[in-house]
Amino acid sequence: MPESRSMEVSRSGSTLFALALSAITALTLVFTTVDPWLKKAGILAGGLDVHIYREGAWRLLHGHSLYLDETVGGLLYTYTPFSAIVFMPGLAVPAAWITDAFLLVNLAVLYACVLMCWRLLGYRLSARLASIAALLAITCVFLEPVRTTLFYGQINLVLMLLVLWDFSRADGSRLRGVGVGLAAGVKLVPAFFIVQNLALRQWRSAATATAALAGTVALAWIVSPSDSRQYWFSTFFHSDRIAPDTEPANQSIRGVLAHLSGGSSPVWLWLALAAAVAGLGLWMSVLLYRRDERLLSVTLAGMTACAVSPFSWGHHWVWFVPLLVHLIHRAQTRPGWWVAAVSLFVSTGAWTYQWAPDYASVGVFVLPKPWHSEPVLENVYMVVFAFALLYAWRVIRTVADGIVGTSVQSSATNRGSALMSGRERTD
Repeated sequence: MPESRSMEVSRSGSTLFALALSAITALTLVFTTVDPWLKKAGILAGGLDVHIYREGAWRLLHGHSLYLDETVGGLLYTYTPFSAIVFMPGLAVPAAWITDAFLLVNLAVLYACVLMCWRLLGYRLSARLASIAALLAITCVFLEPVRTTLFYGQINLVLMLLVLWDFSRADGSRLRGVGVGLAAGVKLVPAFFIVQNLALRQWRSAATATAALAGTVALAWIVSPSDSRQYWFSTFFHSDRIAPDTEPANQSIRGVLAHLSGGSSPVWLWLALAAAVAGLGLWMSVLLYRRDERLLSVTLAGMTACAVSPFSWGHHWVWFVPLLVHLIHRAQTRPGWWVAAVSLFVSTGAWTYQWAPDYASVGVFVLPKPWHSEPVLENVYMVVFAFALLYAWRVIRTVADGIVGTSVQSSATNRGSALMSGRERTD
């Protein structure tokens, strides 16, 4: 835990009440905005991606190509060869059960992510904190990235937990970097955190993460050299295997350019903007980390990785979960931050629009766009990201100026009526 510091949860019931209300609201919205059994949209009628994962594991086990043929639903396999090794345990679960089984796994991982966020903020694990984390995890189910991850049986929450676990470890820890390396071995986007470790001059963590990533590549190459050659020398360079850049759910810089230009923007423009944003995000994440804002630092890096990725589905933005935890943490000393938390919940919620009796779309970016609002709504996650950058800069400047009363690092004397109170040394 950062600086071996721990906070206890106070006895105040206001946050518990607010989160209980938000959890009830979120569950109500999840099950009423669209029929939970509606094919291709209902929260209880999904599981497409977890079946693709299982299919990939089956193909690897039986010597079939991962990348040359279509898989379940006519979709192509887009993850690394190592990912198919990771998904092998799914073969032990009958195909008829895999959707529900992974839904339960993802819910447990979501809860673990929320708990890990509180730990990164310096809170001590207690029964009260566990209850607060459970209510907040339920609230997060209505966030579109989380809801869609649960619906498809996606791996995003698991990868985020690995990264959060890494950053919860002390600087110089021997295991720090393993989580990032394994996450990047499954899906390349988390490799951005290796660059973040380099920017932080956490050389050991960066080396460990790089070694872990290299180990996943080597293992997959031993297990399936043909798939490895196909992926690293061909598939890796074709992001259009995922979907066209103009897909509304592509919430990235490249997606914004495609949405605004109809897909006609030059590649050099995306590369230039992505490089600039990556540099800005890394710089700010380093400043936040050095000001003891570890959770906000890793959250901003995660959001930056989504922004600069060639293609980021809406469900990749599960980093809104730690951002929401951070805002609720701030609201403990300044209640006005509840407004920011509610705004994040509303703007990234799994709002649905039923276009036909058997089809509904989920997420603000695919809803009807009234009053010429399409440029904003279709790129809503990038708009939220822009606000997050502005907010992070405010935190950096506030802490740098030493204005403790308005900073995220509120003094211990202000904690008495807040969610956390007291500090003690722990090992």
